[in-house]
Amino acid sequence: MKEQPLARQRRHTLYLLKEIRAFSPVFLDTEVDMTRVRAHRTAAGDGGRRYSIVSYVLHTAARVLVKHPDANAAVRGRFGLRVARYPSVHGKLTLDRTMGGQRIVLAALLPNLDTASLDGIQDRVDHYREGDPEQMPEFAGVRALHKLPWSVGLRGWRRAVRPLPARAGLLGTLSVTSLGHRPVDGFHSVGGTTVTLGVGRITDRPAARDGQVVIAPTMRLNLAFDHRVIDGAEAADVLAEIKDGLETFTADAEPREPVAAERAR
Repeated sequence: MKEQPLARQRRHTLYLLKEIRAFSPVFLDTEVDMTRVRAHRTAAGDGGRRYSIVSYVLHTAARVLVKHPDANAAVRGRFGLRVARYPSVHGKLTLDRTMGGQRIVLAALLPNLDTASLDGIQDRVDHYREGDPEQMPEFAGVRALHKLPWSVGLRGWRRAVRPLPARAGLLGTLSVTSLGHRPVDGFHSVGGTTVTLGVGRITDRPAARDGQVVIAPTMRLNLAFDHRVIDGAEAADVLAEIKDGLETFTADAEPREPVAAERAR
């Protein structure tokens, strides 16, 4: 056995983990019937347009989160906490990439998701998935961090992300991370934003419809929220509305608002 220093390419992840130690996570999960999404995705594929599942999640979640400004927020401080609420939803999508021969997680920032079309979101996702992280200007800052001594890089990272006005443009206001391409059902993660969505695989499961048992494509959707910023009732509303938006998905329509009786349950 030979000990080696941790790969420099992982430093940006370690900086994030150190910064979010004050995060107070609570985890929720639900199952989503993806019949409507699957039908839309299949029809689009027959027409030559491919959509990723995470694009549907980003599209729907952004339209929900913009209606919950307390959840589309960031916090700073230890005792006299300061909160910033943002008018637009900026998504952070995690990517499994290789840099310098090291397999790492990179974060793609997708701004203004609440006004972006599904096509626009997919174009941005494709841009990051198909680009070379060794060359893309979006990851120039990450590459620079990897070259700095540990302490210098950590100080620089903190100076950049701690001011609340700049936070949304660097870390996003909503994190989405997925392991749905593997046989993973539940995925609970903290992405550094008040709300983080973990996306599992879609698999056929029994479901009850109109008193009958049918087989439906079902996805486990997990939500982690920072209890310093919002409480469980607000987080449950967000998760329920995202679930409803995916289950009633149409590319041209906003997700349906739950009626008062649904909110009261």
